[in-house]
Amino acid sequence: MSGELVLRDDRDGVTHLTLNRPEKLNALDPAVFVQLRAHIDAITADASVRCVVLGGAGRSFCAGHDLDAIADHTPAPSPHFEPETIDALEQLPMPTIARIHGHCYTGGLELALGCDLLIGAESARLGDTHGQWGLVPVWGMSVRLPERVGISTAKELMFTSRRIDGHEASRIGLLDRVVADDELETTVASLAAEIAANSPGTNRIVKQLLTDRHERPRTEALRHERTLPHGRPDDMRERMRAGGR
Repeated sequence: MSGELVLRDDRDGVTHLTLNRPEKLNALDPAVFVQLRAHIDAITADASVRCVVLGGAGRSFCAGHDLDAIADHTPAPSPHFEPETIDALEQLPMPTIARIHGHCYTGGLELALGCDLLIGAESARLGDTHGQWGLVPVWGMSVRLPERVGISTAKELMFTSRRIDGHEASRIGLLDRVVADDELETTVASLAAEIAANSPGTNRIVKQLLTDRHERPRTEALRHERTLPHGRPDDMRERMRAGGR
């Protein structure tokens, strides 16, 4: 539909979010982020969603920040709205998958890095081109990229603005899996279905534990894990809904 810059489709516990500016290779501008944030906020409160898949319409996942919007100084709703939206994506309680094909550059890569798992096509092209355009990353590249690939590899990619294909991205750990172009849709759908078939309560708790582990010393993380309620988290949620019975 006209005006829908981010599409939402719910199927069997999996929510598909699709960037919908194919004529612009899904380049990101404030209007895209406004719609994306609205979807993320709605999903956060939707207990029926067990997995989220983020992809792009047309030939690319996302070519990056819309340079026309930068040149025109198109304002976002607040000074840090874009990176806070990526933070909100990263903080979604359920597992998330970025389905990457075609271009995935700079702001698009920063957006993808907000997902838990990155699955890409062989012909995908990924890279950070801030340096090519004389820009400085403010959407999380300097933190999330080295977390994935290590500091030295992140430096090389960021210093050179080099684009890499899906196989190279998989080799360095930027992609979790690379598949043939014509297998990307089915591979991601199968992975999302596997995740959705598991306990949503367990997946939410495990995701939070893994996030906490990254932010806590090891001994503290082990102690924290032991403080969590024992038993089946889905059953416990149902009992809470029933007033503790």
